[in-house]
Amino acid sequence: MKKPAKPARENISPSDLTFGLSTCKRCLWVKYWYKVSAPMVMPLVGTLSSLQEEFFQRADMPTIDPSLRPGTVTKWSEFVKSKPLQINGQDTRWRILGKYDLLSTNDDGTTGLIDCKVSDSQRDSGAFYSPQLEAYAYALENPAAGKAVTVASMGLLVWKPTHTVGEGSANSGFGVAQKYVAVERDHDNFMRVITDFIDVLEGELPDAGSDCETCRFLSARNALDNL
Repeated sequence: MKKPAKPARENISPSDLTFGLSTCKRCLWVKYWYKVSAPMVMPLVGTLSSLQEEFFQRADMPTIDPSLRPGTVTKWSEFVKSKPLQINGQDTRWRILGKYDLLSTNDDGTTGLIDCKVSDSQRDSGAFYSPQLEAYAYALENPAAGKAVTVASMGLLVWKPTHTVGEGSANSGFGVAQKYVAVERDHDNFMRVITDFIDVLEGELPDAGSDCETCRFLSARNALDNL
């Protein structure tokens, strides 16, 4: 596959630091250089995410978790874009561009960042999502335009569906167990991850991921075409 003179996109999605790099480097490379990716069908994700975010708009932070600094959720579902990422002191062509879920204005002038999840996955840990949240924090602290803020806390707000609620068809629904998972700031790890990420993108087409379902499907399909 010929590498174009310029990538189709130069803005790195924070979620790709969590899922893209660990899943299939070949699919990741094709996504950024050709803007081609496998379609994803998750019809309820957007609806559930919106409902969860709406529930916490203007919430007091300590009511979400007592460990959080006094403050109020003042912003939600807004895009942030960073200055060019620097590797070894040199600007790259790459920037962070993503849409955070919840942002607080704290009484001490700092900011709290919360990423909402509706999930029952065992991987909902601070370590797993740390690069993604650090990417949002990087964009907030190094914005392409506007005023920088100091991100004092990051965390996951997880809703796990556990039971049904209500009586009758008109008022039935799902109940959830809620937990807040604090994510410690780790800028050094973020820089290691983003350096590896950019190294993959700037290199040649990588090998297919051994567990990549998309690559396995394409290989099987190509084999059928050649029968």
